Amino acid sequence: MDWTIASMRITALARIGCMGAFCVLCAVASPSWAQDDDAQDRVLRVCQDPNNLPLSNRDGSGLENRIAQLFADKLGWKLEHTWYPQRMGFIRNTLRAKLPDSDRYKCDLVTGVPVGFDMGLTTRPYYRSTYAMAYVKGHGLDDVHTPEDLLKLDVARRKALRIGAFIRTPAVDWLLQHGLIDQMVPYQHQSGDPEQYTGEVVDHDLADGKLDVVIAWGPIVAYFAQHAKPETPMVVVPFPPDASGLRYDFEIAMAVRHGDKALRDRIDSLIGSSQPEIAALLREYGVPSVPMQPD
Repeated sequence: MDWTIASMRITALARIGCMGAFCVLCAVASPSWAQDDDAQDRVLRVCQDPNNLPLSNRDGSGLENRIAQLFADKLGWKLEHTWYPQRMGFIRNTLRAKLPDSDRYKCDLVTGVPVGFDMGLTTRPYYRSTYAMAYVKGHGLDDVHTPEDLLKLDVARRKALRIGAFIRTPAVDWLLQHGLIDQMVPYQHQSGDPEQYTGEVVDHDLADGKLDVVIAWGPIVAYFAQHAKPETPMVVVPFPPDASGLRYDFEIAMAVRHGDKALRDRIDSLIGSSQPEIAALLREYGVPSVPMQPD
């Protein structure tokens, strides 16, 4: 779904590797969502990235697309999207942006933010996942079943590895901790090209042999490994939440504008009543799930 975090409230989304836009603080917008008005309108307006599989996609095939549609169906409301690449300015151009010549905001709900996200009022978490590594089977790493197994490889073999990782993430911390930073091939979360997506590191570079190992947010790694071509079958190795004394797991929630407590409470209720459906979707998308933290 980037994950050493200097401030969970500011940089958590950059550290999960799927929502780099939220690294930048924006001015706080005033609350506007009125439950009575929205109930009369009967529209659930969601802000999502049009090209960020497995999380969201314009064709509605992403995990968070499916969850948003589930919530709209349960409410009996129409689902509408504001599409914007999750880069710098995402919140400013979606959740905090008003329609031209109108007092209505473009959208009211952002999916896929970490608990503690401070650019909005967050819901209860709807899933918890962790970082994972992936490699292509048959290329000398088939005995790697845990992150520690990679560290047990012959020194010469380890030093020859090309390991893809996104900067400012727990993956980098792990590589530093274990003397593998020289093997790192660094990737940026944010690029100026909206056609690029985080999963390319698995979908293209790992599959094409440019990398031997990828370490990234588990839902992304698992999804693209699951959809790898038959000639490049991939193995996914999740990081235990407390591996090597570093944190790799994060609880994922949704966010509304600060002050929109009525909508937040409504979404909280939907998250609670939809746990079986959400769990089934997580399994379908191959998300490496970790049990939720107790309340």
